[in-house]
Amino acid sequence: MIICIAGLSGCGKNTVGRLVAEKLNLRIVDPTFKTIAKKEKMALLDFHKKAEKEHKIDKEFDRRLIADADKGDCVVTTWLGPWMIKKADLRVWLHAPAAIRAKRISGRDGMKEEEALAHIEERDSANRARYKAVYGIDIYDHSGFDLVINSAVLSPEQSSETIAAAAKAKMARAKKSSGKK
Repeated sequence: MIICIAGLSGCGKNTVGRLVAEKLNLRIVDPTFKTIAKKEKMALLDFHKKAEKEHKIDKEFDRRLIADADKGDCVVTTWLGPWMIKKADLRVWLHAPAAIRAKRISGRDGMKEEEALAHIEERDSANRARYKAVYGIDIYDHSGFDLVINSAVLSPEQSSETIAAAAKAKMARAKKSSGKK
């Protein structure tokens, strides 16, 4: 079982993904640009700007992501996981309004809410343009997703319960259709 959970910054994908992984006893695959920027001793914003210019950064990131997810039995929490992981069994988009995401990010990253809002609006726009240019993916198109969850309405626990229930139902249906008990 491979579950991919995506969403814009501050939607709760990492929190919800960890809860889903715990509930289903799956490993978590959650690489981030934040981790890479830290390894490269760069500020995150500078690393994002570098990635916007050097598409090989995205390609290498996604190559490693795919290789890790291809090992199976995992929950992937990245922006492009549902599009990149072709073998995904369940694709989930977490949504929350920008103001809610900004509030979460301001608390998480210690910035003012107005600053966080400006940051996510710029990042959402830049990432959408970059992913369209590099991969032809529109991250605002969720038509290929199995679930879309409003994380401003459901708590992380409720969201993870919903996802785990959907995964279990999908596994049961797969077993039934293959004739396994």
